[in-house]
Amino acid sequence: MALVIPDVLEEGCATRQALERFASKWRVLVIYALLAGPQRHAELRRRLAGITQKVLTETLRGMEQDGLVERRVLRETAPQHVEYALTEMGKSLEAPLTAICDWAAR
Repeated sequence: MALVIPDVLEEGCATRQALERFASKWRVLVIYALLAGPQRHAELRRRLAGITQKVLTETLRGMEQDGLVERRVLRETAPQHVEYALTEMGKSLEAPLTAICDWAAR
């Protein structure tokens, strides 16, 4: 069986589209943070040094639209409590990201 290498230079390539979604450093860092388990917005902001509230909110919304993160409302009444967790698709990124960490450490 021959190895099929996608043409990531083509705009319609699914691999290219995935890479473009991860081009933001914040997306990868949010995934790393959420691998530890569900967390609230303020908790994530404390863990991700340098991220602004606006950028974190935008990043989480985009990741939710892409199916990587789910937003769970824990309490509807004010003040509303919301937490974020990786979906199964988001959790599936643990192995590739671990491989990148291993590569970088070497």
